[in-house]
Amino acid sequence: MSMAKRTDTRSTALHGADSHDLIRVHGARENNLKDVSIEIPKRRLTVFTGVSGSGKSSLVFDTIAAESQRLINETYSAFVQGFMPTLARPEVDVLEGLTTAIVVDQQRMGADPRSTVGTATDANAMLRILFSRLADPHIGPPSAYAFNVPSVRASGAITVERGAKKAVKATFTRTGGMCTRCEGRGTVSDIDLTQLYDDSKSIAEGAFTIPGWKSDSFWTVRVYAESGLLDPNKPICKYTKKEMQDFLYREPTKVKVEGVNLTYEGLIPKIQKSFLSKDKEALQPHIRAFVERAVTFTTCPECDGTRLSEGARSSKIKRISIADACAMQISDLADWVSDLDEPSVAPLLAALRHTLDSFVEIGLGYLSLDRPSGTLSGGEAQRVKMIRHLGSSLTDVTYVFDEPTIGLHPHDIQRMNNLLLRLRDKGNTVLVVEHKPETIAIADHVVDLGPGAGSGGGSVCFEGTVEGLRAGGTITGRHLDDRAALKDTVRTPTGTLEIRGATAHNLQGVDVDIPLGVLTVVTGVAGSGKSSLVHGSIPAGAGVVSIDQSAIRGSRRSNPATYTGLLDPIRKAFAKANGVKPALFSANSEGACPSCNGAGVIYTDLAMMAGVATTCEECEGKRYQASVLDYHLGGRDISEVLAMSVTEAEEFFGAGEAHTPAAHRVLGRLADVGLGYLSLGQPLTTLSGGERQRLKLATHMAEKGGVYILDEPTTGLHLADVEHLLGLLDRLVDSGKSVIVVEHHQAVMAHADWIIDLGPGAGHDGGRIVFEGTPADLVADRSTLTGEHLAAYVGT
Repeated sequence: MSMAKRTDTRSTALHGADSHDLIRVHGARENNLKDVSIEIPKRRLTVFTGVSGSGKSSLVFDTIAAESQRLINETYSAFVQGFMPTLARPEVDVLEGLTTAIVVDQQRMGADPRSTVGTATDANAMLRILFSRLADPHIGPPSAYAFNVPSVRASGAITVERGAKKAVKATFTRTGGMCTRCEGRGTVSDIDLTQLYDDSKSIAEGAFTIPGWKSDSFWTVRVYAESGLLDPNKPICKYTKKEMQDFLYREPTKVKVEGVNLTYEGLIPKIQKSFLSKDKEALQPHIRAFVERAVTFTTCPECDGTRLSEGARSSKIKRISIADACAMQISDLADWVSDLDEPSVAPLLAALRHTLDSFVEIGLGYLSLDRPSGTLSGGEAQRVKMIRHLGSSLTDVTYVFDEPTIGLHPHDIQRMNNLLLRLRDKGNTVLVVEHKPETIAIADHVVDLGPGAGSGGGSVCFEGTVEGLRAGGTITGRHLDDRAALKDTVRTPTGTLEIRGATAHNLQGVDVDIPLGVLTVVTGVAGSGKSSLVHGSIPAGAGVVSIDQSAIRGSRRSNPATYTGLLDPIRKAFAKANGVKPALFSANSEGACPSCNGAGVIYTDLAMMAGVATTCEECEGKRYQASVLDYHLGGRDISEVLAMSVTEAEEFFGAGEAHTPAAHRVLGRLADVGLGYLSLGQPLTTLSGGERQRLKLATHMAEKGGVYILDEPTTGLHLADVEHLLGLLDRLVDSGKSVIVVEHHQAVMAHADWIIDLGPGAGHDGGRIVFEGTPADLVADRSTLTGEHLAAYVGT
């Protein structure tokens, strides 16, 4: 038998498959991008930077990631694509070398009351299987431990159509873990009836005090008045017991009102469906105020807020129920799971340990699995989404991150940097949109967009190494090594805001005096209790204006003019100048172009293919009827005014024929927060995260209040914009306001008059005041993590 001789024919020349080591973008024009052409190295960490609104997200998310996901979707059959979101091809000439893109963005997790950190990850599913296998007493399958699954029982006859038809008696049961009282929400609502109606009046006299319930409304008031079930002229306080039952709790019943078939339903279930089934933050401000006034939410007395049935709470492993496990701090739960030694479920325990260890590794060990997902900050939500990718065996994919260091203390940023480098070292392409110099510093490749924002941006100012960026002379390069100095003198407080015995979330009976009339920064590692102290312990009453991180909600029809209330004085000024009514100057009302209904574009749905948006031919994208554009103010029509930038409009409404003080004030606030380049009619959906944050700040600056609370206002801000923000905070304080800022940015800390540092750790290791004093004292003391990092930052 002869052995074939192996000849090594491998060449030293580069294999053709190894030549595709770049992602090439040519002619990108999405949003404000101006024919951008770049080459991004694969299997490297590339950071995209530039001022807020310069086009970073348009290039990374709306062009590269969007096209990658669109191409992957096209590999599925038309039937499957019909169930998937349709993605339009980005405005770009050539995209080559794309790999599968995994996007980890800052989108808040759904605020559904039944969504928790555990259900949003795989942790709860694995815990339910674990308890169904090991817990004692055994109560059923994994669904018996799920608070989203109700128990079901049914019996009756079914007909089996097989050969001769035969009726068979059957029973069906499914054991679920849902608490029957609160239906898995953990809280029960109690409605204050005095806020719904005035019982001294009849329905005909306008008894209802619910927002939007007008006496002539066919669907609300008239269905009660003309249903025939109630006497509309009888005061509600004189209703009989049966009438009151029908009025408040009657099941849906078909009735006729003026020959129209309508559904009559008791007031309580109607209010619950209309207002309480929706995310409170998504409601209009006056509706939200009504809900807060009329409804009180209390912990469910039956399940004590655990959301689970009695059976699920009584079934335990080593004296721990699934409710106890979900309420534990995740770092403690990871230790508990590590102590379980059950060979029969070894693979499950290994997977659960890995997931829980990933939480700890990524800096979220202070959370608990029963934490509602809607209460997570943008940075926390993004890190929760990262967890499923940490142990992934995938290589040669593109990970896309949107400011992964948001909400992180300088101490935690190094940990995040290590995770990004680990993903890269596995052979992946990592694209990061980022402003923090600590993360820019670890990049293999930097792409700097700008030079300005909005129409002044959209160009590549620099492409290369971090050292090259420093020497490149761009705005980012010049500010990369900026270091704010400690103030020589600090302001003297005019009073104090006392907090005593604060115990919200992880706070451990905190007593603190927050000085008033100065700039106070509350800091500490992520999860140390900053937001709990500021938002949970300072009474939100008269004089307190709180600006949190909640997302701005708005459709393509919303723009800075509508969101800030600027459009109201503009419409009135146009109406007064032309002797017509203001509604004509609203693209969402009477003035709308009839062809596109005021959208400016016409959408054509192509089923499983991407829909096509074309500019409306009748109004040419101006959104208004032609007759409305005949009316002018200061020589401009309404569409020309909405096309102006904030800076132009401020000048236009500041003097001359168009002088409108109310509009000029709003525009001044928008300019103050650095949004002078935005056009008034730009859809909110096209704004970057930093722009939305500052738009919200400009809106709240109009509110009358003596105490301003800002939650991480540097979110999404470029290094150059932070200086602008500090000037704005100074102006607020100098005008007599008290400003309290929850912040991690060292420049804001250095600029403060007073610092309150919480810690020393996160979760139950935090919740205590570890330092109170001036920034100079904190740097000199260096007794806390914040003190060490601030001292290193200011170079002392």
